[in-house]
Amino acid sequence: MHYTVIIEKRAGKEADNIPEKYRSAIDSTILSLSDNPRPHGCKKLTDREGYRIRVGDYRILYAIDDEAKIVVIYRIKIRGESTYK
Repeated sequence: MHYTVIIEKRAGKEADNIPEKYRSAIDSTILSLSDNPRPHGCKKLTDREGYRIRVGDYRILYAIDDEAKIVVIYRIKIRGESTYK
């Protein structure tokens, strides 16, 4: 069961601002979503469709289309008050 991972433009720009010490962990987490889009530790969002997974102080927000086998990363944010708005 292999999923295609798509990173939206906004998430890509957010990823460009992540410090190098967190970048490799975030990159490996994103790549692992292609094999298992619902890994241990992911949480289903309650206020909108999608999931989040924590990588240190960062959150990766994504949606899953099981029928098309696609994972869409739409936000990569440091945890703060504005993360889920």
